[in-house]
Amino acid sequence: MAELRPSGAPGPTAPPAPGPTAPPAFASLFPPGLHAIYGECRRLYPDQPNPLQVTAIVKYWLGGPDPLDYVSMYRNMGSPSANIPEHWHYISFGLSDLYGDSRVHEFTGTDGPSGFGFELTFRLKRETGESAPPTWPAELMQGLARYVFQSENTFCSGDHVSWHSPLDNSESRIQHMLLTEDPQMQPVQTPFGVVSFLQIVGVCTEELHAAQQWNGQGILELLRTVPVAGGPWLITDMRRGETIFEIDPHLQQERVDKGIEMDGSNLSGVSAKCAWDDLSRPPEDDEDSRSICIGTQPRRLSGKDTEQIRETLRRGLEINSKPVLPPINPQRQNGLTHDRAPSRKDSLESDSSTAIIPHELIRTRQLESVHLKFNQESGALIPLCLRGRLLHGRHFTYKSITGDMAITFVSTGVEGAFATEEHPYAAHGPWLQILLTGEFVEKMLEDLEDLTSPEEFKLPKEYSWPEKKLKVSILPDVVFDSPLH
Repeated sequence: MAELRPSGAPGPTAPPAPGPTAPPAFASLFPPGLHAIYGECRRLYPDQPNPLQVTAIVKYWLGGPDPLDYVSMYRNMGSPSANIPEHWHYISFGLSDLYGDSRVHEFTGTDGPSGFGFELTFRLKRETGESAPPTWPAELMQGLARYVFQSENTFCSGDHVSWHSPLDNSESRIQHMLLTEDPQMQPVQTPFGVVSFLQIVGVCTEELHAAQQWNGQGILELLRTVPVAGGPWLITDMRRGETIFEIDPHLQQERVDKGIEMDGSNLSGVSAKCAWDDLSRPPEDDEDSRSICIGTQPRRLSGKDTEQIRETLRRGLEINSKPVLPPINPQRQNGLTHDRAPSRKDSLESDSSTAIIPHELIRTRQLESVHLKFNQESGALIPLCLRGRLLHGRHFTYKSITGDMAITFVSTGVEGAFATEEHPYAAHGPWLQILLTGEFVEKMLEDLEDLTSPEEFKLPKEYSWPEKKLKVSILPDVVFDSPLH
């Protein structure tokens, strides 16, 4: 639950925003982290000391559902001469450490990030005659904040969020998001660390796919060049009816396709509905430690083994520093559709996976034959994995959202992998690695061409390469929702 009030209105949970002229006694009582962010807002909007604010009635640290204490909403006049329209500017308070007393975030020092190290912002084009800002962006920001708090994964500029629904619950084509640095808000040094400001940018499905296949920064730069699609400040217009590729058809071939060919894709992994079977031995084999055991409890990684895998990923597999991004499978939560991504609590470094199997009993196993299973949406990303990642000497990981397992595709140029050209299929507990040579990748791309148009085929769909002892199945979602998985 949230309520709308001016930020200066009296209330038990929302004291007035202090500014440069606030009395010293009041400023000393005001939470220092909150004060520091308000100072940056006052710098940008000196004529709006008390903007409208959406306030969580029951704070997160008191058991409420909304992680953001406040979302302030400012009116920004833009700059018509620079193709920057008038718009509403939303700024969150709560992803960073506002209080410094460990009620929400652990204090780690002034030199590092404050809390998660960032706050969210959003710029929404103001409609003609609109006298007050819509409040739905505050709920959108709360949804993203819930993802961050629950998964403990942070966002960075260039990341994308697959939302699969109009951001304002209308019929709009703006159904997904990219994130970038806010063009006006400057990083703030607070007593509890540094806070930067990441701006949400609404995009169409085709633009999201282009960001996945190439990279988010490249698509953001294209959006900046098209005034009606965002312009220099990347302002979201929910009434936009055309993608940047419909507005300028040359952008796809001349910028995106060439970018993919030259740079590959920056997307190193997704959380997805997926599974794998070891076809090398029968399911009833008691020594089988494959990740998917139909009718039985999948074995999990020990804490010691988990740390070893994390080190392997950090030193070798993670060629770029981008984390695994938000999931491609939407989940309904508190009335909002938002993505669920791998977390430090239930991913390969899961707390729940400690000591189920003694570390010394977990070993890397070479497999002769494997069967990979994906739902339709995650399967549609296989061509991206192959063309945008493996052909550029990189890796790509599918992390299951329904179990403690993962599938990592690696190329011959990736260091630190336990799959090799001699043994291309290797498993370490629930973690499967598959090494594919360039020649085989090209063959798979030919055979999987119809995955780029998934609406044209019926499920289930199966692909098989008997000479490689590899099978891939695209299955309905309901298969992965079964408790057997």
